[in-house]
Amino acid sequence: MIESVRALLQFCTVLPLGRPAEFDAFARRSYLYPLSGYVTGGLAGLAAAVVPDPSIGAAVGLGAVLLVTGAHHLDGLLDLGDGLMAHGGSEVRVRALLDRQVGAGALALGMTVLLLAWSGLAAAPSLLWAMVAAEVLGRFGMALLTVVGTPFREGIQSYLHGHAPPWFVLPAALFCLPLALLPLPAPALLGAAAVALAVPLAVLGLGRRLFGGINGDLVGASHEICRAAVLCAVALLA
Repeated sequence: MIESVRALLQFCTVLPLGRPAEFDAFARRSYLYPLSGYVTGGLAGLAAAVVPDPSIGAAVGLGAVLLVTGAHHLDGLLDLGDGLMAHGGSEVRVRALLDRQVGAGALALGMTVLLLAWSGLAAAPSLLWAMVAAEVLGRFGMALLTVVGTPFREGIQSYLHGHAPPWFVLPAALFCLPLALLPLPAPALLGAAAVALAVPLAVLGLGRRLFGGINGDLVGASHEICRAAVLCAVALLA
């Protein structure tokens, strides 16, 4: 289990954790995804909380989470933006999704999601705990998509999906239960939980309709969108 957690953190963060762990150790336990959210959310939340001005603190917190994660999932969000803006059938959209160049769609979606995340975090009652909740629930969405997201091509998603039976959703959800102990209002936590289900399922439907399935880019994009949506939910419902 320890090796699986280390492999998870090496996959989701750029933290120096020694020798590379076997990726299979995480692939066999992808329900551990939410655990990485406590690490990334905690580090970014602390960075945000030490800044006295909430607006500046929110910017610092978002910058910190992108730094800790190596902007790995932001890259997926940008790719999704280009895929959404492509005109044509699923093959055309998939080519745009997989293209390494950054287009107008990528910039538009990336800026919109980051602005929503910044606005929600700045208005949250606690920058630290809001960031922890957003990261953990965003990672739950990744675990959920790993299970239910049928891949449209070979890659990381297809590999993880092949090792993720349906019951993985249950332990992933259980790892989110400690969020109930956070000093955030109950309506905010309930709204955040609802968002954490709605966003990955919406990405799943979008992926099936436009791309013919899910890949790693869409899973990463789901996390970025879910983080922003959870922060907004916490701000509005607190």
